[in-house]
Amino acid sequence: MKKLWPIALLLLCSVPAWTQRVEDGGHEIQLWSGGGHSVAGGTSNTGVWNLGLRYGWILTRPHGPGFLKGRFEYAVDAVPMFLVFQPANTAYGVGLNPLDLKWNFATRGDFVPYLELEGGTLFTTHEVPSGTSSVNFTSSAALGTHILREKYDWSVELRYMHISNAGLSSPNPGVNTVQVRLGIGKFLPGRGRKKSP
Repeated sequence: MKKLWPIALLLLCSVPAWTQRVEDGGHEIQLWSGGGHSVAGGTSNTGVWNLGLRYGWILTRPHGPGFLKGRFEYAVDAVPMFLVFQPANTAYGVGLNPLDLKWNFATRGDFVPYLELEGGTLFTTHEVPSGTSSVNFTSSAALGTHILREKYDWSVELRYMHISNAGLSSPNPGVNTVQVRLGIGKFLPGRGRKKSP
């Protein structure tokens, strides 16, 4: 059964769509929210919830071999709300992710799968993890899909995020989380560009 999900995903991506498109030279705007819990490899018993805004630039035309064919996107995330639920306290934070590298697979359907790597900073009211630093750096990797609709698109993804102070203080155990993120947004067409499949 586990071996069938890639085939099902490819079939869903091949369904014809009468909706918005990810276009060459276009832009993405999105409001997103996600949350999850700590996993092995860092501080345990920690939960996170965050809310952010994204602006992205589609930088390339579709290229790549076969099913890997896609468009490269660069994006920036502003994170006005980042809560870290720790055994000792709940830390409120804000963040900025100035480095977001995203590969939108070139599909012809309503579903546009993507892979993403992201990095940024996080400033919190309490030390995260407790006893370390209130200034941290975040790095994450995500696998998700856009679900294109007529006016807006939805996205759903699974994200692995590492939070640590990169040696600003000692100890530096970090927090590793797995999160589910949902978003609503829109792909805006590029100026003077024609739509590509």
